[in-house]
Amino acid sequence: MTDFDPAQHRMVSEQRWFEDFVLGERFVIPSRTQTPAVFAAFQTASGDTHPIHYDVEYCRARGMPDLLAHGFQTLVHTAPGAGLFPYVVEESLVGFLEQSSKFLKPVYAGDTIYPALEVTELVPGRSTGVVTLRSTVFNQRKELVLEGMQKFLVRRRPA
Repeated sequence: MTDFDPAQHRMVSEQRWFEDFVLGERFVIPSRTQTPAVFAAFQTASGDTHPIHYDVEYCRARGMPDLLAHGFQTLVHTAPGAGLFPYVVEESLVGFLEQSSKFLKPVYAGDTIYPALEVTELVPGRSTGVVTLRSTVFNQRKELVLEGMQKFLVRRRPA
């Protein structure tokens, strides 16, 4: 029998502190095809029941090729936890401060989206700093469908 420790069953990455981030650094989040299951999961989580997101014939009658993803359904894929960012700041992250986004183009069922986060600003403080990440989501046609910003408060390296 093998000894198993659930505390050791986790993704491990080198711990980073505010000073370790550089402008232009990217955190790619895995791509995701917007399947009917993704639409159903978002509907369950959000409680949104408007037919534009869940009735294909309703959408087609209005000139859309398929179900239209809710903007927040697209936005949720920029959650840093879907990529490596939270693993590199496990000991240094103080909190998630702010988020904004612009929904630039529609996302439909069947589209594959490619989210990423990029360091665009680093504002140092005495014991912490603010790391600003530009969030982007492209579709399979290389169109930018979402652009936004996320800010995190991160501890500086301990002395």
